[in-house]
Amino acid sequence: MHRNTTTRAARMGILGTACGAVTLLAAALASSTAWAQNHPVTAAQRAEAQQVASQGIPVTELAPSAPDVYVVKRGDTLWAISGLYLRKPWRWPELWGMNMQSIANPHLIFPGQTLYLDRTGGFARLRSGLPGQPEEVRISPRTRSDSLADTALPTLQPHLIEPFLVEPQVVDADTLERAPRIVATVDDRVLMAAGDRVYARGDMTKPLEIAPGEPRYFGIYRNAVALKDPVTSEILGYEAQFVGKGELVRGESLEDTPNAKGGFTTEYVPATVDIMSTREEVRANDRLLPTPARGFLSYVPRAPEQPVSARVVSIYGGSAFANAAQNQVVAINMGQQDGIESGHVLQLLTGGQRIKDTTDEAKQMIRLPSEKNGMAMVFRTFDRVSYALILSVRNQVRVGDTLVNPR
Repeated sequence: MHRNTTTRAARMGILGTACGAVTLLAAALASSTAWAQNHPVTAAQRAEAQQVASQGIPVTELAPSAPDVYVVKRGDTLWAISGLYLRKPWRWPELWGMNMQSIANPHLIFPGQTLYLDRTGGFARLRSGLPGQPEEVRISPRTRSDSLADTALPTLQPHLIEPFLVEPQVVDADTLERAPRIVATVDDRVLMAAGDRVYARGDMTKPLEIAPGEPRYFGIYRNAVALKDPVTSEILGYEAQFVGKGELVRGESLEDTPNAKGGFTTEYVPATVDIMSTREEVRANDRLLPTPARGFLSYVPRAPEQPVSARVVSIYGGSAFANAAQNQVVAINMGQQDGIESGHVLQLLTGGQRIKDTTDEAKQMIRLPSEKNGMAMVFRTFDRVSYALILSVRNQVRVGDTLVNPR
């Protein structure tokens, strides 16, 4: 039988050593500034945006088969509808009429909503109501537990990016080393899988405990890999290898047990973590990082306001992938500090190939020009690194390839 004799503070003191973007929000969240743009907007940019918002875009920018009326279907995405209407889908905010004040709280588009294309005066605008009538949204009945954000149209196919909203973690050199670690497994097993139980401990300053405001769900990681800028070789951060997910079911503690002298001995007991899912087998010394809050999958696809010249740092998935194709994810060497936000659409350029000029007697080495290779959209950002989904591509994408403003 256990008996606790020391205070919680004393026990914790002797414990062992041991993660604007524009989001499509519902009207109820219209006042939120959590995703406000974090880069300055010039007076000229604001005036231009307001002018566009009032008049739309030239009809010459519409896709050849842009429909006058379209009923949004379940399974549609904002990016697909943008491509349905526009030659340049990243100009969606202009067609939809979002000015610089409202772009942080843009209109929502729902399945079942009817969109009307207004081509008045040589300019096009898309509305959710007929000209002269109030715009309205009809939503089919849903359970009360569903929020408007859950029913809104996602920007991209959710299954393509949902895993990456949680899995990638870019940390500094010491974060993973200081993170809580798995110290033991049930029955001394070496490899653990989903449904198994493991034991973990934090450090003296941050033990694992179940308390209000403390994380209960963790990603399990190992082997942080340095993300190096392909141009400068500077380390931008460390990408931790995702192994699985776990739930903290019991915190660390100190327990008093009877000893042979008739007294009590205080012993340390690690935290208990149940493994919820795995990508690889979980091992001792794997690290725990709190699972980031899930963001909305809906945000506005648009071109960055500032000039961008980024490079592909890595292809997500580790050394198993030397090249990336459509629907794969790449890390780039620009992040929140550079004004990169979720929803930014970037143009992929191939790295100019170096060849030997066989027509020259000197056989001089020359570099061919970079060519347009496809499009990518940023969907998750860190301080100096961002992750982007390849939307379309002609040739395979390689580390060092360039991403610039779409044209």
